Amino acid sequence: MFEAFIVAIASIWTDSGFAALTSGHCIMILVALILLYMAIGKGFEPLLLSPIAFGCILANIPKNGFEAPGVMSVIMYGINHEVFPPLIFLGVGAMTDFGPLLANPKTLLLGAAAQAGVFVALLGAMMLGFTVQEAAAIGIIGGADGPTSIYLAAKMAPQLLGAIAVAAYSYMSLVPLIQPPIMKLFTTEADRKIVMKQLRPVSHFEKVAFPLMSTIVISLLLPSVTALIGMLMLGNLFREAGCLDRLSDTAQNALMNTVTIMLATGTGLTMSADRFLTYQTILIVILGLVAFIGGTAAGVIFGKLMCLVDGGATNPLIGSAGVSAVPMAARVSQVVGQKANPANFLLMHAMGPNVAGVIGTAVAAGTMLAMIGPVAK
Repeated sequence: MFEAFIVAIASIWTDSGFAALTSGHCIMILVALILLYMAIGKGFEPLLLSPIAFGCILANIPKNGFEAPGVMSVIMYGINHEVFPPLIFLGVGAMTDFGPLLANPKTLLLGAAAQAGVFVALLGAMMLGFTVQEAAAIGIIGGADGPTSIYLAAKMAPQLLGAIAVAAYSYMSLVPLIQPPIMKLFTTEADRKIVMKQLRPVSHFEKVAFPLMSTIVISLLLPSVTALIGMLMLGNLFREAGCLDRLSDTAQNALMNTVTIMLATGTGLTMSADRFLTYQTILIVILGLVAFIGGTAAGVIFGKLMCLVDGGATNPLIGSAGVSAVPMAARVSQVVGQKANPANFLLMHAMGPNVAGVIGTAVAAGTMLAMIGPVAK
């Protein structure tokens, strides 16, 4: 009887996850707990980092059986087949006002300039031995756009998806800490005090025509990015049409929240110890920071150039919002500007390059897909 009890206990232990638990699993669970602390304790992108971290815990439970058909396999299908990023873009489009960009179209150039960090990191990654596809997926971190980073990584470097996604969302959450020193480094006190003129009113026709024309032109130019741009602009059409409020509300709230849970949890599920605990992960984190700093610096420098060309009408600080962390980067421009001049209100001006950065990052991703091509699956 006692021997049978011992055998039963031994069998339970052998079948449990504890028996297969490795030091790598323990390290990744610790990483997940740190991410949860950052998200819940410090408020760094809690809606994204929390499910990513929890997904990481689940991925590092040995013998979890996730390879069998079930809800986890459905979530991973959405990650691996680029289902969730376009749906996230649908919600982003429904929440985004392109009015500031339409009122001051030249700020589109600031959003384009901020993509310089993407290509700097791409070249750096290639020099460090990454393949051109991997380098492209790493470089897009500089756009500070999590869904686009996941979309491109799933096509170009699926084995690096977890590290790229965590780096992208981490730097998005650290925008208020990373950007201000760079902004101050490339501007003078006088630059930061510049007060910009009030934006002109934008007509309803302009707001409805913009998503339609943008979809047609950009998709014809870069067909590989049609899914992202199309869903972004469809969401914006819901917002601006004036007769699609129910669809706009669903895209902004119920659908956005549901897909965010799936996307972030699925990203965490890719962070298994055998894929994440590599030397490449450290390089990706460093290169992602280089890309983000480079993008911010390029936006501010181009903003400074624009200020010189237009006779001081543009505050260079809004160039830092050219990365697509909407609306956080625009808020940072506002905060830094108001510290220099309490009468400065840059938020709406900064939203122009900020939303241009969303389009710019998607275009950069499409350009890479067109020039390099996805990896064969």
